[in-house]
Parts: sequence; structure tokens; C-alpha cells
Amino acid sequence: MFDSVESVARALSEQQYIAGRNIATVVYLAEKLQKPVLVEGPAGVGKTELAKVVARATGRDLIRLQCYEGLDEAKALYEWEYSKQLLYTQILKERFTQAMEGARTLREAADRVGREDNVFFSERFIVPRPLLRAITADRPALLLVDEVDKSDPEFEAFLLEVLSDFQVTVPEIGTFEATQRPLVFLTSNDAREMSDALKRRCLHLYIDFPDEELEREILRAKVPEVDARLAEAVVAMMQKLRELDLKKTPSISETLDWARALLVLNARELDEELVSGTLNVILKYEADIQKAQAELARLLGLKQAGAETKGEAAPRPAPKRGALH
Repeated sequence: MFDSVESVARALSEQQYIAGRNIATVVYLAEKLQKPVLVEGPAGVGKTELAKVVARATGRDLIRLQCYEGLDEAKALYEWEYSKQLLYTQILKERFTQAMEGARTLREAADRVGREDNVFFSERFIVPRPLLRAITADRPALLLVDEVDKSDPEFEAFLLEVLSDFQVTVPEIGTFEATQRPLVFLTSNDAREMSDALKRRCLHLYIDFPDEELEREILRAKVPEVDARLAEAVVAMMQKLRELDLKKTPSISETLDWARALLVLNARELDEELVSGTLNVILKYEADIQKAQAELARLLGLKQAGAETKGEAAPRPAPKRGALH
């Protein structure tokens, strides 16, 4: 599908995903080498969105497995549809009676019924879950294993098997092997460290908070109706908020939410009252909101402006945090 790193960047841009060269390079290599991609980074920086836009850009069906604590093989691979099996048992009750006619012992009757196991343990009674759907897909698919760090280490070990061979065995039926090998993206918010074995099988991509220039570009692409002056102020404020010691640092998703909220409020510029009243859009913990409100005048540059008016030296701004992309 992609013939160069540049074509990846263009395709993602058409899907309104602004990707740096390192992101485009990893996506290009993932398709050419048919290797899974482990995408790590803080929540809200666009890890899941990257998988979605790659699926759209390549015309692949997106199959998503949301991970959580306690996720096991049955919920990720397949389940037997027991209610359907029971219904078929009732419908075919007469046939079973005929099959057991003439049986002289219970064992003989059980043997005769056992010979019909393949009727009830076949593909018609399997409910495929995301992993089996990705393996048996007739069309090229993209498998998104979202928030893999929330799953248990035992499930991660099982996942290694599937990602190594792209095949799975159902004991009652046999082995399913991928005819169309899926493109695989795994995302992690660093809730726990992924094993070396998993990292060894994957291309690694870390997406950090965007720098000021990239964040403005993303905001223009995602919320084009926002005024340029307001967009500049929003991004500047978000960059300053990320320098605070917060429980949850706001990410690009909060930037977009805040910009849309300000548009709904018909805001044209930021002031102390407006920012204070909308901090709950950006920050998700009350302690973080209180900390930001205590620093609000400084964040908006009001104290600095006052100091300059009195002829005092304005405090030097804190160095901006770098962003890896």
C-alpha cells in the first residue's frame, strides 16, 4: 500500500493525523516487514488514533481488542455458543434416540453419541472474538490491541504465541492459520513494563506530548474553525499547564476538547475568569484544578505584566519541556 515514508505521512495527513517522520517511518516498516508495532506514551497523545487512521488509510478492517485486568484467552479468542448447542440438541432429540436404539449398555450408547461430537463442536457454534476474527479474516485487517499494559502477564505471554505464528488451535476443531496476515498495533500507557519478549517481537514507537509548533498544527487540522489568535493562546496555556506537577498531565485530546468548548462559549481570547470556569474540561482531578487556579495569574502572564509595569524585572519563564516524536 505504501511505497515510501513520505507516502505514509501524506496518507495520514489526509486522515487529519499530523505525523512526524519517525511515526511515518515506523508505520512504513511495520507494513513492509509485517511486524507488530508497540506504541507507548502518555494517555491522550494519539496512540489509538494512529491505529485507526492507518486502518482507514490502507483500507483495512479495524478489529479492536480492548485489554483489561482479568482478560483471558476465551474472551480474546473464541467462545462456544452453548445456548445454540442446547437448542440444536432439543431439535435433534429424535435423531439421538434413533442413534442409540439397540445399544445394550450405557457405554455403547455414549460411544454412539460421541461419534456425533463434530456436529456440535464445529465452526457454526463458535463465537469468534477479536484475535480469532483477525486471524480468520478474508480481507486484510488491522488488529488493535489497546492498552495491553492493563492485561495480566499471563495474557501477554499467550499473546506472544499468537503474534509469533498468527495461528491458533481450537482443540475440538483444529488449527486456524491466517490467510491474510493482519497488521498489528499494540498500545500502552505505561501502567506496567512490557516484557522483553514482547518488545523484541515488535517495532517500538514512543509518542510524547507535542511541542508548541506541532500542537498548533494539530489544533488547526482538527478544529479548523478556531481563531488563529485563540489557538495560539490555547496552545501556550496547555504548554504551561504541562510544566505543573499534576496528577494527570493534560494531553492533546484535552487541547482539542478545550478549543471546542471555547468555541461553544463564543470565546475570542483567554481571560482569568474564562480559564478558571473551563479548567474542568482540561483537568480531571480536583487537586489539579486547585493547583492550576492558584497559578492561574502567572500562567496567563498577568503577574509578569504587572511587574513590568512597575519597572521590576519579570521572572524568567520555566524552560519548556521537550517533546519526542
